[in-house]
Amino acid sequence: MLQETIKVRIKNGADARILAELVQVANYYPCSIYLAKGEKRINAKSIMGMMGIGILEGDEIVVVTDGEREADAMESIRQFMKD
Repeated sequence: MLQETIKVRIKNGADARILAELVQVANYYPCSIYLAKGEKRINAKSIMGMMGIGILEGDEIVVVTDGEREADAMESIRQFMKD
């Protein structure tokens, strides 16, 4: 299991199109991927969860990956949050 706090640098972070792309990135990997912001913790592979967490540019979120290819998944999520 890997855990990392990442600062979101995505403009319009709450935009549905961008969140859908992030869900696609998460679904590419077989491991579990969770995002946490404050007290909310969601499955990054769920579009409904992503819409509910309310990610905005400048937020710090905790990313947890666990399972097969967890390091690759963490790197992809990290890169997505920076672009």
